[in-house]
Amino acid sequence: MPLRLRATTTSVLTTLFTLLSFAEEAAAVQEPSAPRQTPSSAASTRPPSIFLDCESCFADYLRAEVTFVDFVRDRTEADVHVLITRAETGAGGGEYTLQFIGARAFAGLTETIRTVTTPSDSEDQVRRQLATALRVGVLRYLSRDGLLPPGLAVTVRTGAGPDRPEGAGDGWNKWVFSLRGSAAFQGEESSRERELGGDLSADRITPDWKVTFGVELEHAVEEFDLDEEEPVHVERRERDFGWLVVNGLGEHWSVGATGDIESSTFDNIKLSASASPAIEFNVFPYSTYTRRQLRTLYGAGVMRNQYYEPTLFGKLEETLPFHQLSLSYEQREPWGSLEASAEWSQYLHDLTKARLELEGQIALRVARGLSVSAEVNASRIRDQLALPARDATPEEILLRIRRIQSGYEYAVGVSLTYTFGSIFSAVVNPRFGQ
Repeated sequence: MPLRLRATTTSVLTTLFTLLSFAEEAAAVQEPSAPRQTPSSAASTRPPSIFLDCESCFADYLRAEVTFVDFVRDRTEADVHVLITRAETGAGGGEYTLQFIGARAFAGLTETIRTVTTPSDSEDQVRRQLATALRVGVLRYLSRDGLLPPGLAVTVRTGAGPDRPEGAGDGWNKWVFSLRGSAAFQGEESSRERELGGDLSADRITPDWKVTFGVELEHAVEEFDLDEEEPVHVERRERDFGWLVVNGLGEHWSVGATGDIESSTFDNIKLSASASPAIEFNVFPYSTYTRRQLRTLYGAGVMRNQYYEPTLFGKLEETLPFHQLSLSYEQREPWGSLEASAEWSQYLHDLTKARLELEGQIALRVARGLSVSAEVNASRIRDQLALPARDATPEEILLRIRRIQSGYEYAVGVSLTYTFGSIFSAVVNPRFGQ
């Protein structure tokens, strides 16, 4: 009996497996099964999804022009995270750095592309150049599995040759000049305001040297009719000339000097001239500036001041030795960005006259669709040596044409954003200008 039961059980199982085999073969004939996809093969059967992480980079234009990928609005859904940063060049243009960070099927595959624009480039030229750089970077991820967009055409044009020396044909020897002037007039029946301004700058920036000069002028006049014989007339004048010379000493050290000549009715400064040599150390190599920097700077110098009115300390002029120490940190990553700085300055003739300034800004992508940002600025002020001895008039206080004594300043801001819905964001619709 046990033998017969065992034989019967074996026969039943054999029959069942045979029927299942016939069923699978029949299903295969009617509808071929899709091949099993590994992460690599899955990426090759569809365009990669791109998360565009940038500010003021013509994002709508890039989404409309680069059509062979899927743009998503959440970094956790992206195959490639594209981080775009911008730094101003010595010529006044922009150096855009596009960092491609692979995720999911492309984890560990990174790429960095830089493209440089000139100050004479139009907005359309800049955004076209960015679109080209984005295409070039994305193609590496497509070509990894041999998948290229249909109809792809590549044209390469360059004016540089292998034997062309750097700066050849530059009659200005890398000097860049900028001149700007402005005028504004506004008024109503009982008030009028006029404002004139201008600035001039000259810069020469190379990999080893940075030399900058700048002049800024501002003159504002306001008049108010307050049912009096004479209208209330107030003026504010600002003049400033600043300069900076820096020499790079490798990837971590820099030495230089900075100076300033200024005049300000707001600060009761008739004439102020200062100069200060300084040294800076960057923990991270300067070449990685687009992603992170940790700089500490120390400088010491002297300042000569002349005042419009006698100060709280009875001075019309004085010479002030000073020193300052600052620490700055900047980081930009796929999870967000972080900036923080602290600066301590102090007059050496009286060590109680000092100032501490703190600034911080953080933007975090906390979870899918959720981001938070915060900004804080705070100052501890003990160095207002130029304040006039007399009290400010109501007009000066209300119109903010004179600095008021203060022991501290602060500002705090927080924002929270949550986005949900479709992850795709490639469609651009410009109707109604929005």
